[in-house]
Amino acid sequence: MSQRYFIAGTDTDVGKTFVADSLLRAANSAGYSTAAVKPIAAGCDDNMHNADALTLMAAMSIDLSYQQVNPVALKEAIAPHIAAQHENRKIRSAQLAGYCQGVFMQRADITLVEGAGGWRVPLNSRETMADLAKALQIDIILVVGMRLGCINHALLTAEAIRADGLNLKAWVANSVDPQMNCYSENLATLKSALMAPLLAEIPWNEAGDASQAIDNIDLSVII
Repeated sequence: MSQRYFIAGTDTDVGKTFVADSLLRAANSAGYSTAAVKPIAAGCDDNMHNADALTLMAAMSIDLSYQQVNPVALKEAIAPHIAAQHENRKIRSAQLAGYCQGVFMQRADITLVEGAGGWRVPLNSRETMADLAKALQIDIILVVGMRLGCINHALLTAEAIRADGLNLKAWVANSVDPQMNCYSENLATLKSALMAPLLAEIPWNEAGDASQAIDNIDLSVII
């Protein structure tokens, strides 16, 4: 089958890794083989391991090395292009795409590529995270953090994805604010305006336990 999706977010801290973790576990439960790659991650421990990448490794069914899952690991938890500058490193979308292609060669039924930050987060002075998705030419799953301002962020990101010539395959409503006012009204607006199917509506999960979100995912949307 070998389906591949880029996990994009409307902003940082909207739950891209939590959603990717949930998707991988749901696919595993349905009998599909899974893999994931976080080609660039900013924010690592003393062993230069990123928590998000380790989460993906724990969820996927195919055994990959840390270097395969997170080939570009940056120490500081800041914007990737700034973290790279601080380490005198140059990051290019073609380089990151090459790392992703290496994971694609594993031919998992479902492979997820998790971005960093939002759609226009810079990689260098000329390229953004969007250029990586464009280089890969894969469909996009957009994670919308359900909180005040999410409608504007979601619609602008969806507009940018389509303007870049890519397909918004589906989106996920991920509750990141348990006290959000008018949640149902915001959700209804997004369902109407995003022009893409809802893959999952994930309620607030204080424990961050992805296994609890599996039943909220409709895999038929992407498989």
